[in-house]
Amino acid sequence: MSQLIATSRLKAIVGTGATGLSVARYLVRQGQPFVFFDTRVDAPNLDVIARDFPGVAVHTGALDQQGLESFDEIIVSPGVSLSTPALQAAKAAGVALVGDIELFARAIHAPMVAITGSNAKSTVTTLVGEMARKAGINVAVGGNLGTPALDLIDDSVELYVMELSSFQLETVTKLNAKVATILNISADHMDRYAGMPAYHAAKLRVYTGAEQVVVNRNDILTHPPLAAGARPVFFGGPAEFRSFGVLERDGKSWLAWELKPLMPVAELAIKGKHNIDNALAALALGQAVGLPMAAMLETLRAFPGLAHRCEWIGRWEDVDYINDSKGTNVGATLAAINGLARPDGKLILIAGGEGKGADFSALRAAVAAHVRALVLIGRDAPLLEHALGEAAPVQRAQSMEEAVAQARGLAQPGDTVLLSPACASFDMYSGFVERGEVFARAVRRLCDGA
Repeated sequence: MSQLIATSRLKAIVGTGATGLSVARYLVRQGQPFVFFDTRVDAPNLDVIARDFPGVAVHTGALDQQGLESFDEIIVSPGVSLSTPALQAAKAAGVALVGDIELFARAIHAPMVAITGSNAKSTVTTLVGEMARKAGINVAVGGNLGTPALDLIDDSVELYVMELSSFQLETVTKLNAKVATILNISADHMDRYAGMPAYHAAKLRVYTGAEQVVVNRNDILTHPPLAAGARPVFFGGPAEFRSFGVLERDGKSWLAWELKPLMPVAELAIKGKHNIDNALAALALGQAVGLPMAAMLETLRAFPGLAHRCEWIGRWEDVDYINDSKGTNVGATLAAINGLARPDGKLILIAGGEGKGADFSALRAAVAAHVRALVLIGRDAPLLEHALGEAAPVQRAQSMEEAVAQARGLAQPGDTVLLSPACASFDMYSGFVERGEVFARAVRRLCDGA
């Protein structure tokens, strides 16, 4: 790396991906000079940087400790671990390590709904955003979902609804959300964190400075420390005081606030038991920022769910095919299995990929109860078979097309073929979207050609 000459206001952006580019655009608007770094020798978006930020230096490859210590502030992209030695050395030398979400929280004036959790973040974030739009509010939705946070900032925005990952929250000092939630906690990204306590601590940062908190009654790990101050509103389970829950009345299950029925569960457009909790969480968050109940309920009756998240592909020969490619960790797959289980059929589960150091044994009981057979793909298929092979019969497949064909042969009338991998996809695909699209194409090709 060449010698760097820094002023007291010079910023370092570490990472040239989508987040890093959004930070650069933000700093340009603020009139603040900056330099790019990326740990990859073949860093992405170098052509974009040359075009959009002419004259800005880009340093690629291993980070240089002495070079980073000369900066006023280092803005670290979520994909870069804060444990990187050069970053830790810069921090020890007194240089602030921040992320785009910290900059976002400092800059905005409209209220923020901050949503994190191991699973269902995107569904709940999108739901709350749609509820706000239905109410006629100028809402901006993004963060870990869709548009990077700093690209959303606009004086005309009346409400920000933000999906936040644990990686993004690591660099947050005080988020100051109008309302914040952790939807659930289960082991994820254990290849980056030393263990669950470190992962949990990152998630808890979402509550820093929150005016109101929404927590999952059935998941104690989502509850903020007592020192957080704000009284929680609960979601999940039976409806109770200060709780959005399920109320049984007149032979029907109702979504309810405390003991007031709001709408029959059967009228939800999104299906599966796990989506009841997602609907309740969205109602709690929406109420906290003053969204009208009528608009929220109308949204719940219309919102069909997101692609690749328990997405119904179709039914052939009395077998349903469900695409849950976004099920990239054990908790997501566990929720899908339990949410889609039904008394008149079993699941054929297609799983596998990059396990991220996960403990797959947590799936064993649900697989034993609800899964007729497993079809395993990807790099960590052997680990899944070792953990679950005694819970259900196992077959291996070398491709998604082969997996779908095997699953179809194993399924019986009334069953469901479920792609919910419990793993990341990068051993075989560019991401969960491509994996889900390949699954859907394979299902339609095989079944439509029958």
